[in-house]
Amino acid sequence: MVSTFHGLEVAKRGLAAQQAALATTGQNISNANTTGYTRQRVEMQATSAISIPGSNAYQLGTGVDVSKVVRLREDYLDVQIRNENKNLGYYEAKSDTLSKVEEIFNEPSDNGLAYVMDEFWKSWQELEKNPESAASRAIVSQKGVAVAETFQYLSTSLEQTQTDLKNVIQTKTSEVNSLAAQIGSLNDQISRLVPNNYEPNDLYDQRDVLIDQLSKLVNVKVANGKNGMVDVTVGNAVLVTGKTANSLTVEFDDTSGLVKKDSIKIGDQQVSLEAGELLGRIESYGTVEDGGTIPDFIQKIDTLAKVFADSINEIHKQGLNLKNISGESDIKVDFFTGTTAKDLNVNAEILKSLDLIAAATEEGTAGNSSSGNGENAKAIANIKFDNNLSFNGTTSTMDDYFRNIVAQLGIDSQQAQRMHDNSEVIVNQVENRRQSVSAVSLDEEMANMIKFQQAYNASARVMTSIDECLDKVINGMGRVGL
Repeated sequence: MVSTFHGLEVAKRGLAAQQAALATTGQNISNANTTGYTRQRVEMQATSAISIPGSNAYQLGTGVDVSKVVRLREDYLDVQIRNENKNLGYYEAKSDTLSKVEEIFNEPSDNGLAYVMDEFWKSWQELEKNPESAASRAIVSQKGVAVAETFQYLSTSLEQTQTDLKNVIQTKTSEVNSLAAQIGSLNDQISRLVPNNYEPNDLYDQRDVLIDQLSKLVNVKVANGKNGMVDVTVGNAVLVTGKTANSLTVEFDDTSGLVKKDSIKIGDQQVSLEAGELLGRIESYGTVEDGGTIPDFIQKIDTLAKVFADSINEIHKQGLNLKNISGESDIKVDFFTGTTAKDLNVNAEILKSLDLIAAATEEGTAGNSSSGNGENAKAIANIKFDNNLSFNGTTSTMDDYFRNIVAQLGIDSQQAQRMHDNSEVIVNQVENRRQSVSAVSLDEEMANMIKFQQAYNASARVMTSIDECLDKVINGMGRVGL
């Protein structure tokens, strides 16, 4: 026989289940704009029926119970977005560096190296016409100073960008280690709850947000462990295993200052970074083994500066200056000093005395010349058109060599930006698919709220009906005639 209070218990279970569903709906609505939140759903199941013996034996339902509160999340989409995140981070770092280099070169413009060099060549052409003019000589020295300062600016700016990248690399390394430590801590908290049949959905969400952030910095793989924990690997090295987080280290060479690839380790194990923002920053900064974006540009500018200075000095020392012509002195000096872009300068002796600028060539066999001779100035001006200058094994004019540097920079920058844009589109597409599964829809939650509210009201009405029936039985029966 069924218990007298069976109906009350069924109604009570219905109230509790619908109340839990309403609370979960409220949680979803509250976190509709929370980053990384995954909408939750209460899963209900009928409780075990009881058997009623007798001539017409049957089973009677005992109500409903909440089996668990689940997150509506698709693991496959998480894997996809993390795979694309590493590419986005990598090309974002490369594009950012190349954009900064473009700003430093500032080509084409009236302040760039190409324009300043062209003005320098023009000043020698003017000196050819008026080799005795103090004004023309002053202009040559001033234009030479402008070229030297522009080379110095390019070199120091590139070095400063490299220094900034070093700081970013150290910051990103610390960020990787911080995220790993937080993931390990969340693993610990989760492992304490799961064995007791709890569903720590909010902790899962926090951990997934951290893994998403980590996947943009380095290439990660995530594997499920026991008791709800996950293991995170970077390349072939384990970054997080259970509750333990290992540390990523990046060391710099004492001599060159560049990153040593074999020093990139997680714990004691060398790791090979395949993608991610950290790799993009390291490749931009430069490694001992492969060089890098900034070191390559510094080397190219140094090469141009050396060829530029050597070519001018070689012809300049062959010519005659005003002091040679007048017989005052037989001293011949280099026009430029220095061997790199950073230390290139107009010779201090020339800045003290413009008469040392060698604009003339020897006339006849006596080794003499006149102050009106500007043939050496012409020869220096013609260096601009010399296409046999050697730049690390390749021959070109100075203008063509520099234009090639700038053109290649533009191509590389456009390619990096294009790949960044493509990666961003893919990430957004996958994120939209993930949001279609996991994000909170206020319209859907409002519909659910009404559904659960009506079910709650119905369960309450059942309880009221059962109460009225029991009241009749308990208080009304046996009082016939009263």
